[in-house]
Amino acid sequence: MSNHDLVTNRKMARQNGIVQPLLTDLYQITMAYAYWKSGKVNDVAVFDLFFRTNPFQGEFTIFAGLEECLKFLDNFHYSDSDIDYLIQTLPDNIEPEFFAYLKDLTCKDIKLSAIEEGSVVFPRVPLLRIEGPLIVAQLLETTLLTLVNFASLMATNAARYRMVAGKNVSLLEFGLRRAQGPDGGLSASKYAYVGGFDGTSNVLAGKMFNIPVKGTHAHSFVTSFSTLEDISSVTLRHADTQEQCDLLQLAVDWRRRISSIVDVSPEEASDGELAALVSYAIAFPTGFLALVDTYDVKRYTCPGPRINGHSGYNSNCGSNVDRITDSSGVRSAYGYSTVELTLRSGLLNFCAVALALNDCGYRAVGIRIDSGDLAYLSVLARSTFEQIAEAFKLKWSGLLNFCAVALALNDCGYRAVGIRIDSGDLAYLSVLARSTFEQIAEAFKLKWFAKLTIVASNDINEDTILSLNEQGHKIDCFGIGTHLVTCQRQPALGCVYKLVEINGQPRIKLSQDVGKVTIPGHKEAYRLFGADGHALIDLLQRSSEPAPIIGQKVLCRHPFQESKRAYVIPSKVEHLYKEYWSEGRICVRPKPLSEVRARVQASLRTLRQDIKRNLNPTPYKVRCQVAVSDDLYSFIHDLWLQNAPIGELS
Repeated sequence: MSNHDLVTNRKMARQNGIVQPLLTDLYQITMAYAYWKSGKVNDVAVFDLFFRTNPFQGEFTIFAGLEECLKFLDNFHYSDSDIDYLIQTLPDNIEPEFFAYLKDLTCKDIKLSAIEEGSVVFPRVPLLRIEGPLIVAQLLETTLLTLVNFASLMATNAARYRMVAGKNVSLLEFGLRRAQGPDGGLSASKYAYVGGFDGTSNVLAGKMFNIPVKGTHAHSFVTSFSTLEDISSVTLRHADTQEQCDLLQLAVDWRRRISSIVDVSPEEASDGELAALVSYAIAFPTGFLALVDTYDVKRYTCPGPRINGHSGYNSNCGSNVDRITDSSGVRSAYGYSTVELTLRSGLLNFCAVALALNDCGYRAVGIRIDSGDLAYLSVLARSTFEQIAEAFKLKWSGLLNFCAVALALNDCGYRAVGIRIDSGDLAYLSVLARSTFEQIAEAFKLKWFAKLTIVASNDINEDTILSLNEQGHKIDCFGIGTHLVTCQRQPALGCVYKLVEINGQPRIKLSQDVGKVTIPGHKEAYRLFGADGHALIDLLQRSSEPAPIIGQKVLCRHPFQESKRAYVIPSKVEHLYKEYWSEGRICVRPKPLSEVRARVQASLRTLRQDIKRNLNPTPYKVRCQVAVSDDLYSFIHDLWLQNAPIGELS
């Protein structure tokens, strides 16, 4: 290995300081001592690392974490302080020679083969194959599982978000503050990018992994300003002429000019919010993207609907809809029928709940009338809905202030970037914002204004995006945090690490749960492609078997169910394993994160769309978890019979 390779490898290792041999379960070290005590120092083992079920009720998984595994192998060494700690922690009867043995352990005799990072993978196909000294391979188990489990789960989650959002919408990871600790936050940022996200708010992740860093400002920045007098500096140099521009005065003037377009009078808009946005624009004139919902995205006009002759007016319409009331005495005075009274009472309650739902970001569907004069009552209901719709027009202080500042910036030679919406009915508000931008663009002949970016956040998940798609949103970018980085729909992938061969002899784990029976022996994995170019099935074979050949019929069998089998004539055969670590060094240099990210999308394109869909996806391997060759099938069942105990009836 050249000096350059050594320096590069050591640099990789230093970036990953928390991952070290003691990042493991105690039983790995106690097993190591028992192996050592039993004279198994020279035993050679093969372990498979795989998972049993795809996450998120889907039919694919993205393999990630390989680079970190290689860093771990490269840096595997027990330090003096590690040995001192183990001496203090393990029982007193541990022989001192064992600690000397641990002190000299490295991964120079380990061989690691793996599927390429960023590939689509499926249950039971080993992601990693680890070969080498039994004790060393055993000591790697927990750490390798730690490095692969969350990375693959996170990359898969991100890839699913990318698919539902579509290729034309940007995705930003905003989850550091909600992640499971600092290391979980860093890993989430890294593998969200691998899975298809475009950037992160995590500055350290940006530095460590060269991920684009994005962000704007919080509500606290806006609320820190109360009046226009809170601005200490109101001037900005013109981008071209370098002349001083009074950005505040320009913004105030524009706010007055466009108030009719936005349908909010300057008196209704918050001066403190305007002051905040002007200050932010002065600080970042070329990157002005503003949060516009600090003072309730929704504010309502208050003439109020008239129900049964009574005004629903109140001074805080948006937050006190329940004041639209109607006493039973007034109803009696108007002589309404029982059915009509019931409808009016139900309408009042329905409308109150519907408006409350709207405040929480949801839209009600409607009502059902089950008795009375259906024609008349339906007209009455529609009239009520229309009155409420007219009375409760959306008023948006933040949108008016943003547009005013954006137009003022334009006068100074700069172009604003856009807005972020963090609450309310995201579909409706994005449509309203886009419509407003387009009206201003038309009114002042500024084509670019119509294309301002609309970013949406607010506890978004897969289902939210699917719903927004159905509602015809106008959002350009989603900022996603909690549901992404914590993988709320499924918190763990469930990778396992199983011994499949010892000293050249295959090993099988038997269980009453057939899903937990292992596939023994040293194996190779191949991906077979159909005539349409899509991946058709993954096939496991014994390593001694010849590889499948393009155009030649291959019998693919379920590993445990005799009747499930099919012939495949592959149009393309891809050998899935490469040797990444051998003889104490990295054999295949890990690709840059950007290339791994591209690999994810390229690999996903090899799958049919019905396999990738969100709802009821088609299984990749029809009717079976994994396919095995005919030879491997016979091998499994012969070994199963040899190891299964024979019962006795009495």
